[in-house]
Amino acid sequence: MKVLVIGLGGVTNGGKTTLAEKLKKMLPNCDIISQDDFFKPESEVETDERGFKLYDVLDALYMDEMVKSIRKWMKSPASSGVVTEEPPNTCDNLKNTEDVYILIVEGFLLYNYEPLNELWNRRYFLTLPYEECKRRRSTRVYQPADTPGYFDGHVWPMYVKYKNELEENASNVVYLDGTKSQEELLSCVYSDIIQELKKLRE
Repeated sequence: MKVLVIGLGGVTNGGKTTLAEKLKKMLPNCDIISQDDFFKPESEVETDERGFKLYDVLDALYMDEMVKSIRKWMKSPASSGVVTEEPPNTCDNLKNTEDVYILIVEGFLLYNYEPLNELWNRRYFLTLPYEECKRRRSTRVYQPADTPGYFDGHVWPMYVKYKNELEENASNVVYLDGTKSQEELLSCVYSDIIQELKKLRE
C-alpha cells in the first residue's frame, strides 16, 4: 500500500477548499484534512496591542495535533473511512491504483512548519493579488468576524511574511494563480497528481 500526501496551501480565500473537494471527487481513495479544523479556541488565541486576534500565525493552531492526524492517516488510510470505490468516469490513467491512497491537506499555513515538511509528496501554493484577496475576504463571514482594519493590519501582512519565508526556504513548490478559473486550476493540479500516481506505480 502506498500513500501520496498532497499539500494545497496558500492565501486566504484563494480557493483551496473548493479545489480540494473537487479533486477528492475525481481521485480514487482520496481523503482531505483541513487545517481550519486545528484552530485553537478564541480564548487561547493571542491579541496584539491593536486588539487584533492573531489567527494567521502558527501559534493560533494545534500544529502538533495536525501532524499527528496526518501521520495516523498515513499509517492506516483504509481505516480512516476513506471511500475506496472508484469515482465515476475514472480515466484509464487511474485504473489499478487501488493500492494507492491520496491525502489532500489544505490550509493557509502548511509549509512554514518543519515537521509537516517531511510529509509532502507534492506542494501547491495558491496566490492572489492584494485587491482580489481583499474583495473575496469581504464577502465571507468568519467566526469571530473580521474587525475593521483586520485584513490590512494582520491577515495580508502575515500572508506576505510567510510567503516570503517559503520562497526563501522551500523548493518544489508549485505556485498557482488563484485568479484563474476553478476549471483551469483543477485541470492543472489533477494532471500533475496523475503523473505522481504513475511514478508511484513504477
